[in-house]
Amino acid sequence: MTALVQPFAGLRPALPYAAEVAAPPYDVMSTEEARAMVAGRPWSFLHISRPEVDLPEGTDPHAPEVYAKARENLDRMIQAGILQRDARPCYYVYRLRMGNHVQTGLVAVASVAAYEADRIKKHEFTRPIKEDDRMRQIEALNAQTGPVLLAYPADPTIDETLARLSTSPPLYAVSLNQVRHELWVVEDPAIIAQLSQAFSRLDALYVADGHHRSAAAVRIAAQRRRANPQHRGDEPYNYFLSVLFPHDQMQILAYNRVIRDLHGLDRESFLRRLRVAFRVKPSEQPVQPTRPAEFGMYLDGTWYRLNLDPQRIPWDDPVSRLDVSLLQDQVIEPILGIVDPRRDERIDFIGGIRGPEGLVKPVDSGQYRLAFSLYPTHMSDLMAIADAGEVMPPKSTWFEPKLADGLVSHVLD
Repeated sequence: MTALVQPFAGLRPALPYAAEVAAPPYDVMSTEEARAMVAGRPWSFLHISRPEVDLPEGTDPHAPEVYAKARENLDRMIQAGILQRDARPCYYVYRLRMGNHVQTGLVAVASVAAYEADRIKKHEFTRPIKEDDRMRQIEALNAQTGPVLLAYPADPTIDETLARLSTSPPLYAVSLNQVRHELWVVEDPAIIAQLSQAFSRLDALYVADGHHRSAAAVRIAAQRRRANPQHRGDEPYNYFLSVLFPHDQMQILAYNRVIRDLHGLDRESFLRRLRVAFRVKPSEQPVQPTRPAEFGMYLDGTWYRLNLDPQRIPWDDPVSRLDVSLLQDQVIEPILGIVDPRRDERIDFIGGIRGPEGLVKPVDSGQYRLAFSLYPTHMSDLMAIADAGEVMPPKSTWFEPKLADGLVSHVLD
């Protein structure tokens, strides 16, 4: 059976520079925000993951010179000794702390062959333009720098091993946006073999976040296989950079919705149509749903609690029973006229990490007319949908805390 994960010789910050290098994920900020973050920080990994910050304002982030700049910046940081390569393949224990939430996982490289055989399961469609962007980044760097977030079914052997390995002081302890990132290097060949075998016994892994990064890595692997007459299957391009956490430690927050208008309805007509399927009750406090099929709605300065009629819930369909599907199928499409939330500019999505205030502000500003807060998707739902070979609706999951970029990268030499 194909090994699911392997150790690798990571490229990572020299010890004194970990805090200077570590950066938020490349895709959670605008170019303007990235420019502000790198001010006075010459070794920030954003110079590699968002290299347009070092080019004139207005530069297309997908222009060839942007990817070339990423490679130039990577080489500069290696030559300066800021980033260094481990001498031998290692695993890395990675712990995230955000408030009272703690999750402990493993940095490894995951098998492209297992991905192609559907032992690494997906739950989202990808967009070619975003895949192409990640491919160009990987090709320019000859490295994977943005880890894919993977979930594995909680396993006592793996979980206990990772807990034991992380009892000593961490090699790195870096704080970003109120999240503490801790890293331990695992060099012992016996422990490495134990972890590899334990993961290989699992039936499957699940892509939680990073569908475009993993898809791009798989496309590059296919290209390099075809171009390599001496292909063996163990070359670095046959694996992609990943961080794996047990499913029961991962935290999914709501992915909320804001809508620009009421699709030609006045307020009372809109509420009347809602009451056909929902029990609608005004609330003096912001509404954060506490159970499935319950929604918060903010409209004209008032919060409402919406409870869907249980008879309208397709309990036997793992996709249609998701709260994001229920809201889309009962409100957003039939009442508000938004058929394709992937492309319709009348809808936008706000991560639950921003709380109720993140919904009130854009509505009170007049940019949007109403907002909906949702109950978070559960990891068990994600895994059930992936196991069934189904696809989740867009913007179904918001994972927190986020991984950092720059702590460990995978070189494809």
